[in-house]
Amino acid sequence: MDTAPQLAQERSAPPATLVIFGASGDLTRRKLIPAVESLARHHRIPGEFALVGVARTAMNDEQFVAKALGDKGLRDMPQLQGGIRYVPGGYDDPDTYKRLAEVLDELDAQRGTAGNRLFYLSTPAEAFEPVINGLAGAGLNHAREGAFARLVIEKPYGNDLHTARKLDAVVHAAFDEPQVFRIDHYLGKDTVQNVLALRFANSIFQPIWDRSWVDHVQITVAETLGVGTRGGFYEHAGAMRDIVQNHVLQVLALALMEPPASFDAEGLRNEKVKLLQAVRLPTNRDVADLAVRGQYTRGGTRSDLMAGYREEEGVDPLSRTETYAAMRLNVDNWRWAGVPFYVRTGKRLPARVTEVALQFQRPPHLPIPTAQLTELDADALILRIQPNEGISLRFGAKVPGHSFRVRTASMDFSYDQTFREESPEAYERLLLDALVGDPTLFIRSDEVEQCWRIVDPIIEHWANDQSPIPTYEAASWGPTDADRLIGRSGRKWRNHI
Repeated sequence: MDTAPQLAQERSAPPATLVIFGASGDLTRRKLIPAVESLARHHRIPGEFALVGVARTAMNDEQFVAKALGDKGLRDMPQLQGGIRYVPGGYDDPDTYKRLAEVLDELDAQRGTAGNRLFYLSTPAEAFEPVINGLAGAGLNHAREGAFARLVIEKPYGNDLHTARKLDAVVHAAFDEPQVFRIDHYLGKDTVQNVLALRFANSIFQPIWDRSWVDHVQITVAETLGVGTRGGFYEHAGAMRDIVQNHVLQVLALALMEPPASFDAEGLRNEKVKLLQAVRLPTNRDVADLAVRGQYTRGGTRSDLMAGYREEEGVDPLSRTETYAAMRLNVDNWRWAGVPFYVRTGKRLPARVTEVALQFQRPPHLPIPTAQLTELDADALILRIQPNEGISLRFGAKVPGHSFRVRTASMDFSYDQTFREESPEAYERLLLDALVGDPTLFIRSDEVEQCWRIVDPIIEHWANDQSPIPTYEAASWGPTDADRLIGRSGRKWRNHI
């Protein structure tokens, strides 16, 4: 019996209406609408599906279709013909939600969407509370029997632990935790999920995935771009809030957590929380030794000179916001005690790369003379999340020839060369998961709290530190303080250029 159609059916959305708040914004245009288009093209959403945009911008249904879909219109999803609606209005205006409720009831009757609603908050963070309260005030936070009402919330989820808890109180006053899907698009990447496949579908890696074999771990999220048009947002976020608190710590948790008893959502998320709880919290006096920040200045080449951060649109000319952050973390559990974990992220670095690198202990005794060890690095397992998605295993091998010389070689696995299947875009995967009701790749409330508990002491210390912020030239690998951070233990960063 051919099970492929059956498996495809299991990953298809039920009848539902997707409601996007912030529908006139950039995220909707660049990510959410293309995700819906791809799901429609691959027959992952049924004919009994509708899309409703809500925003302050004055538009009618036809204008919203034209803005969201552009020249191609409904070519890629003809099944949504007549199923796209738009509700203009303020997020703090009860009439907005009254009109929305009427539109949703009409769609249930006209398209058979069965009372299922997925509310996606693609708004600025300050609109989260009025939208949630508006939904609750109109009774849209509760679904009729046999249907669902779910809430997807974009980052940032709070600005620190205190504000995250305040937002949680607002959310939980209207929605139960199983209804809430906190999204981090990194978790939707196949290559991030492959960390789980590598660890738990292969017996050969488990015996070496601990302190007995691993010398240290590096997690790098490097970007070549600057802040672009996001200067105003970035001034209030910085690298620690924008990348480390969510993306980096989520990847860290997946790479280091214990094997779950089962691969269901709660089993997986329980182990992530346990790992984050085991991360040693920095104290104020430790921050100078554990964390480094930096801000990019003008740099590059004569023909490609890049502006400094303080010259970017929307940035304070005297800004102290970090565009680079690096830190050393320790995990106080049986598996990882004594192993340092170095994480870093930055803008305007020389290469775009996201990777997890486990560097292994060197052999306790090398019988080969040093002169015959040419360019021999420590063994390492590198998980490339982007670009050139894949895995590399680095080891020593004999150089061909009459003499016995050893140097570093590697075995490489590439997603593109190995699999013919098309990898779904992260938002496409996560949007389908939310429609299906699978919370595995979404962040639970206690995960959010643990992540803020780790970064808050560092952010607070930097806010109170009046010394000049370290700088680095655009297109360099960050401030020299970062090299000293890892160099104190005789280690060095894996720089790609």
